[in-house]
Amino acid sequence: MEFEGNIRKMKTVLDVPVKYTLPIGSNEIDMNALIGKEITMQFNGQINCISCGKKTKTSFSQGFCYSCLQTSPEASESVIRPELSKAHLGIARDMEWAEKHDLIDHYVYLAVSSELKVGVTRGHQVPTRWIDQGASYAIKIACTPNRHIAGVIEVFLKNHFTDKTNWRAMLKNEVLKNFDLAAEKEHIVHLLPLELQKYVSTDKEVTVINYPVEQFPEKIKSVGFDKFPEISGILAGIKGQYLLFNDSRVLNMRKHNGYFLRVVI
Repeated sequence: MEFEGNIRKMKTVLDVPVKYTLPIGSNEIDMNALIGKEITMQFNGQINCISCGKKTKTSFSQGFCYSCLQTSPEASESVIRPELSKAHLGIARDMEWAEKHDLIDHYVYLAVSSELKVGVTRGHQVPTRWIDQGASYAIKIACTPNRHIAGVIEVFLKNHFTDKTNWRAMLKNEVLKNFDLAAEKEHIVHLLPLELQKYVSTDKEVTVINYPVEQFPEKIKSVGFDKFPEISGILAGIKGQYLLFNDSRVLNMRKHNGYFLRVVI
């Protein structure tokens, strides 16, 4: 069976384990069904911007052409650094877009992908954001009415927690264990200044995420289509937005947003 078209990052559904589908052209591939099987992916050199659709020689920030990197609201600096959002002041690359994406409920959270980290996500991106990061556990810390305030809380908490994921440790399933996320949350409440404590979420649920992996790699060899136009092998599992092959190679699918691929299964 063959599929062909531009790909986007894998869609996910929280289940046991997480269910993955890969959008390719007008089709979607059930990736869970391919675990333990041979898969071949070929890149013909064509990349289309995920914002404007135009062909681009180089993909910036996981899928944008250079022009859209500079102008698209989806590529604005506040996407990476929420505290820089100015939508609450009426300032944005596209206010209509900002009203739907910045001026909505956001969560500050703690997650464990390898070690404990703090992050921010839009309300409707829970638990997708956690899955994309390869988190094994996550808990909501605060709920804010806009992206800026969530970013301010995150910046404060980065004095005590990392905001980065050790992706190599995550993919090897070297996950921090024997901890209590609920207890960590209570600790955080007392770290926050009084003016930020009012945003603390009362939700105490710890989300546990299991991934469809038959075999975690002991060593990591990252591969991509820019250096390897054809990538094939037996799929050993999926975690985060990575495909794990049974020979320790890993492929970041999100990094290749907009790449035109031919997939043979």
